[in-house]
Amino acid sequence: MRRLLVYLKDYKKECILAPLFKMLEAIFELFVPLVMAAIIDTGIKGNDIPYIMKMCAVMVLLGIVGLVCSVTAQYFSAKAAAGFGTGVRHALFSHIQKLSFTNLDQLGTSALITRMTSDVNQAQSAVNMVLRLFLRSPFVVFGAMVMAFTIDVKSAVLFVITIPLLSAVVTGVMCISIPLYKKVQGKLDAVTLLTRENLTGVRVIRAFHLEEEEKEKFKAGSQELTTVQMFAGKISGLMNPATYALINGVTAYLIYVGALQVDGGIITQGEVVALVNYMAQILVELIKFANLIITVTKGIACGNRIQGVLEVPEGEREISCPDTEEIPETKDEMVVFSHVGLTYQNAGAEALTDISFTAKKGETIGIIGGTGSGKSSLVHLILGFYPHTKGSIRIDGREIASYTKQELRAQAGIVMQRPVLFAGTIRENLCWGNQDATDEELYEALKIAQAYEIVEKKEGGLSAGVSQNGKNFSGGQRQRLTIARALVRKPRILILDDAASALDYATDAALRHAIAEMKEQPTVFIVSQRASSIQHADKILVLDDGELAGAGTHGELLKNCKVYQEIYYSQYPQKSGGHAE
Repeated sequence: MRRLLVYLKDYKKECILAPLFKMLEAIFELFVPLVMAAIIDTGIKGNDIPYIMKMCAVMVLLGIVGLVCSVTAQYFSAKAAAGFGTGVRHALFSHIQKLSFTNLDQLGTSALITRMTSDVNQAQSAVNMVLRLFLRSPFVVFGAMVMAFTIDVKSAVLFVITIPLLSAVVTGVMCISIPLYKKVQGKLDAVTLLTRENLTGVRVIRAFHLEEEEKEKFKAGSQELTTVQMFAGKISGLMNPATYALINGVTAYLIYVGALQVDGGIITQGEVVALVNYMAQILVELIKFANLIITVTKGIACGNRIQGVLEVPEGEREISCPDTEEIPETKDEMVVFSHVGLTYQNAGAEALTDISFTAKKGETIGIIGGTGSGKSSLVHLILGFYPHTKGSIRIDGREIASYTKQELRAQAGIVMQRPVLFAGTIRENLCWGNQDATDEELYEALKIAQAYEIVEKKEGGLSAGVSQNGKNFSGGQRQRLTIARALVRKPRILILDDAASALDYATDAALRHAIAEMKEQPTVFIVSQRASSIQHADKILVLDDGELAGAGTHGELLKNCKVYQEIYYSQYPQKSGGHAE
């Protein structure tokens, strides 16, 4: 949490002025009982109406000045807290953008979203409460006790005894309730997870007619949350009756002792009223302070979680050192893998083992294999999303480590397995590939990606709206638009990671033909489960459990690669007895 306090450095003035004005408010508040005592002892006792009016005006003035101080303090504390929250969010978002795929996989999307939203809000609330109450509440408690001593020492001894007792009650309730509320938060997370799963998989649930089972599961989770929350609420609910019982008992005794002293002429009736008011102020401030401690405890826990993310080292390599050795001039090699291995962090075995191949400029490389064979892992290595753990990778004759990430990714375009569009317009989404692209370049990319008619049929054309995650487009339309986005930047390396899975065979064939006819002639990597999508590639890589089971053309693999034969003939069983095509 301490590391996060640096985001308050631009709000030093607010951090000083907020507690200062709260202290001023507290000082004016402590004078109010004395004014009331004066009204009772002098004004009412002597039936002095002008004096009563004058002192009432003083009380109103104290209230107005206190209100101004309070509002001013609230303004400065809110400004500092909001600035703190803004700074933390920006830093956290910026840091997340620099994390490697490995780090993102380990942290998890839901955890990062929670850090960016709920945790930052809790930390921001804690900062706000600390600036407002952390000094004010103890000051009022001890100030009220000191003021009580100025009135009557014997009666003030009750304050010395009562304050530790009240503090013990408040502390005891807090010590029990804080762990319970952490447990409540855990149960709430479970209910949130159930809700998220149901909303995400609502079509699957309805397709398998499991609505009632999911309702029962949610009911059970909700009941667990309710039970824990009610128990925590009962414990927290003890604070008010326990403190009020104690304070009322002390107040009754204070009035009794005060009555005896008034009868003996030791103190006045107004001073008894002032002592009772000071006792009430102490009670209110201790309850406020208890709530402050709970908020701060939550804020510190959330701040530690945020700091945990910020302390994750940035995984993206940013190597800009000059080449120290001469690299032999290559004629047409674009991507060269030499005995490459990949082991994911904390994984027990290699995901890729001893992968070697060469992709020449302008070639189309097909990659095929069973589920979990390492197809996506292989193409992710080309862009440095994951660091290879063995062997070497060369891009255009240079070791991949000699590139900065900007240099490496500026010459490549990738379309992921799951098409992702962002809220905005079609033009804005396509221009992710090239911010300076003209409409002609955008339409050219759309035609190659077989997405031209999608835009033409939309009202507004390139300015047509795109909803969050492209929900106003079908799966095939989203895939074609994301392919067009990758083509807009005119990449030297084009990676299609199962990017045509939602396309029909005719559209898929037209897409591959259009890419082959591109004047830029990029080196194309096509990852696919369909043999038809890659059988016309210049070279096909067949992966099996992370190893290269075969490499060659379609015809060569049908003759020599058993894994490829199994894949191909499982999709075209009628050709299993015929000749290779």
